[in-house]
Amino acid sequence: MGKEDKQFWLLKTEPGEWSWEDQAANGGLSNWDGVKNKQAQKYLKSMKLSDLCFFYHSGSKARRVVGVVTVVKEWYEDGGGAVDVKAVGEMRRPVDLKEMKGDVGLKGFALFRQPRLSVVPVSEDVWERVCGLGGGFEGDGQDDQVQDDDGGED
Repeated sequence: MGKEDKQFWLLKTEPGEWSWEDQAANGGLSNWDGVKNKQAQKYLKSMKLSDLCFFYHSGSKARRVVGVVTVVKEWYEDGGGAVDVKAVGEMRRPVDLKEMKGDVGLKGFALFRQPRLSVVPVSEDVWERVCGLGGGFEGDGQDDQVQDDDGGED
């Protein structure tokens, strides 16, 4: 299996129901369940181990990508079905929906075409663009390039 087999996704959640802070407080692990829409369920069923997902806060106050999780258990039946995800890292800077919509490099993003779906696929180009807008995420291997821990000047 090569890099082309890696898939990327966006998972939406209302911060009042399950936030990035809740994810972190739960040891970084959660089962992503409660998805009722058949198309969104189909996307969940398509997820494979190690796929990466943007953790997106929806709702009226905070529509933005705040972190990244990875799939640690593929689709299983648990009531309505679920996948398990584990936190990889917080975005270095949250990426707001307005900012994404204003970026010409994100035209055609499924989030804009299917705004009511709680799970949408993300192309590799869009993934890289959103990561670029947010300065990447903790755990992406870029940490040593961003921080200056020696006390010296940047």
